Amino acid sequence: MSGRVQGWCPGALRPMPSGDGLVVRVRPHAGRLVPEQALALAGLAEVHGNGLIDLGTRAHVQLRGVRKETLPALHAALSGLGLLDPDAGIEARRNILTTPVWEGPETPALVAALEIALADCPALPPKFGFAVDTGATAVLAADSADIRIERGQTGLILRADGMALGEPVSAGNAPARAVDLARWFAASRADHTRMARLIASGTLPPLSAIEPPLQGQPLRPGETAFGTCLALPFGQVTAATLRALAVAPLRLTPWRAVVVEGIHGLPCPPGLIADPADPLLRVAACTGAPGCASASVETRALARRLAPLVPPGCTLHVSGCAKGCSHPGPAAATLTGRDGRFDLILNGPADGIPVARGLTEDQLTERLRGHLAP
Repeated sequence: MSGRVQGWCPGALRPMPSGDGLVVRVRPHAGRLVPEQALALAGLAEVHGNGLIDLGTRAHVQLRGVRKETLPALHAALSGLGLLDPDAGIEARRNILTTPVWEGPETPALVAALEIALADCPALPPKFGFAVDTGATAVLAADSADIRIERGQTGLILRADGMALGEPVSAGNAPARAVDLARWFAASRADHTRMARLIASGTLPPLSAIEPPLQGQPLRPGETAFGTCLALPFGQVTAATLRALAVAPLRLTPWRAVVVEGIHGLPCPPGLIADPADPLLRVAACTGAPGCASASVETRALARRLAPLVPPGCTLHVSGCAKGCSHPGPAAATLTGRDGRFDLILNGPADGIPVARGLTEDQLTERLRGHLAP
């Protein structure tokens, strides 16, 4: 089980088959849904899917269980909501992660300008993406992006992932410079699919990189300056819960949480998390079997049972297969499904080298107690 398992990224125009039907990924502009869009998506999830909605690590939403015969009607509805791209190529290039901690018009305007600029961008690898991290501080450093527009000490900077410093830019030229950097990557990447790996190989981009980003911390569940932040266990909600949240615009985060914009003191809907100390926040788990055709094990009920064993500061990853979709990086302990049982990996990703193979659920608790002890 060595080497990364290569996947591909679904979209609305290019849905992905799964064990429970098609997965239709919707990429809201600037990572934000206005109430009318959120309410409509809840209805579409019920009419065209199984009523379950995922929030992914790129701050997109996925409708699950969609039937192939309903795709034309679903696409028409998404288009009417402003949530459908003109074609699959534009959709794939519009892979932009937006900070949820912005104030004023600058960040949404930057995202809109970058979307326009990306129309002239060459084809890029499926997981290659951009981050517009232009709040008072950059909070997306640990989240997947290859080209980053961030906040530095003197203003905006453009930074290639894998480099500590960025090039000072203005709001006016940042989108064009980001596309210039993407063109350089496309021409220089050889077999590399991510910017950080290309830079680690010794190939450096033509940037005047002189300034570091101002680093901040990701939002935690609870009250924030931007509204109430609520976490979604394992990044999933029902259509009914999404309706309950649609009392104000929703800012989607890559931390499987949403910010109900400008609303404070919002009662936490059942099943969501408002307590930053909740042990479920220390566990990542994918859809698992039977919802995912790649998985041979059930994941989320097991993850709930094991969550109390995970001490603060640790992460447990329960993965249905070696792809590790819900937590691509290493975790303190990873349980990877294989042939109906689990392999245990310590301080590694889902496709790492196991210290134990073929464990049953009954064998997991004692093994984890020893490995996850504070």
